[in-house]
Amino acid sequence: MGGLSLWHWLIVLVIVVLVFGTKRLKNVGQDLGEAVKGFKKGMQDDDATVRPTQSLPPASPPQDAAPTPTAGNDDDRNPPVAR
Repeated sequence: MGGLSLWHWLIVLVIVVLVFGTKRLKNVGQDLGEAVKGFKKGMQDDDATVRPTQSLPPASPPQDAAPTPTAGNDDDRNPPVAR
């Protein structure tokens, strides 16, 4: 009453072939194979787009950007004018 033996699987295979026919099973097998190939290709393409971006150096700020004000009072940013 445990697992299925080889003979059980052969009988199941014969019944499946009789019900669906060899042509339909062949088409299902081809469709499944193409789907697996497409999935593998998609995974490789995804890896190829991710790898180059990881090796790029970090972006530096633009050179013409205005400096940001520092924390403190207005005296630090605006020196006194001589009269």
